Amino acid sequence: MAVPPDLVGFVELAGLFAASYGPDSREQMVAVADLAHNGFRLQNSINLVRASKELCVKGWAEMGRTLTSLADGADLLLTGQNYLGLAVNVAEYYDIPVAGLHPFPVRVNGQIGHPLLPSPEPLVRMSMKAVWWFYSQITKVDENAQRHELGLPQTRTPAGQRMAEDGTLEIQAYDQAFFPGLAAEWNGRRPFVGALTLELTTETDDEIASWIAAGKPPIYFGFGSTPVQSFAETMAAIADACAELGERALIYSGIGGSEPHSHPEHVKLVGQLNYTNILPMCRAAVHHGGAGTTAAGLRAGLPTLILWDVADQFIWANQVKRLKVGSAQRLLNVSRKSLVKQLRKILASDCTMRAREIATRMTEPGVGVAIAADLLEQAVCAGRSQESHRRSAGPQRDTS
Repeated sequence: MAVPPDLVGFVELAGLFAASYGPDSREQMVAVADLAHNGFRLQNSINLVRASKELCVKGWAEMGRTLTSLADGADLLLTGQNYLGLAVNVAEYYDIPVAGLHPFPVRVNGQIGHPLLPSPEPLVRMSMKAVWWFYSQITKVDENAQRHELGLPQTRTPAGQRMAEDGTLEIQAYDQAFFPGLAAEWNGRRPFVGALTLELTTETDDEIASWIAAGKPPIYFGFGSTPVQSFAETMAAIADACAELGERALIYSGIGGSEPHSHPEHVKLVGQLNYTNILPMCRAAVHHGGAGTTAAGLRAGLPTLILWDVADQFIWANQVKRLKVGSAQRLLNVSRKSLVKQLRKILASDCTMRAREIATRMTEPGVGVAIAADLLEQAVCAGRSQESHRRSAGPQRDTS
């Protein structure tokens, strides 16, 4: 696996070989947040485009060489949506199948909205197309430079479009229950497998379970890799809001239970935890709206409050509200007062019942992993079949 340097240890923990590939993902998330918060304050649109381009193509050439080396002899190349063209070019160079893995709908569709374009289908399609057009424009020079280095012809067609035209396998690593109508719209062309997770246990799971069992089921709070401007202030707002509502708070702080921070008895700070084991013991979930965390919380049947900021988080925020299994608010606008109001919404019995109902329609992790593996093996077999057919056909004589 080729992964950002800060994720090498995680991949190795799962027993796989990992190569450092591209920029640090946490640093990149900070850069994305900074651009999202301050991008329109830049002097002009040219500076905004330059900042976006630097973020999207940083290290492209070096990454291309790394991936070319690692993919030598591979049967298939699996890629996410970031640096898509880079991976597609390497797969074309080796004439092997490429497959996409998407944790949210990245292809143009009429089901998902945008904070500024929340519902009308034509506007949704327009906004999705605009995003992909912009991305293809700021990456095309670097992509064609890579293609030149690999001896491939120049292209004007974005990698995503080339994949769609070729009927490339694109695994949707989320549940279709989140996007009613999307499976019918795509008509089987992009299979859904559910959110993928290793379900790894941690050393503190038992301690956390004991704390939960000693009192009222808590509300889980976590913000993943999303930069929080002032964790101390955010924690204070959470503690005060929960105290007002008579709730307990289990807060992911990234540093575990040995932290020096003082906090009330109804609050527990934790590091990494096993969502599969711990979340079903909680009453509700409040988080940043990452694809994995959203899936884990609703798999556990928890009403959800998403405090979103950047990337795909607004998509999950919109869907949680649309499905009426929770609520959402921009992270930058959160206060103790607004948090109390939002928590009352998601703790209402009707919201809780809908969250429990959608949990019954979600794919179990083990099932999703097996389906994804089968799909990838089928793609390899199909690729070998096509290669065998080309070889058996031999050179074709022009008889025109």
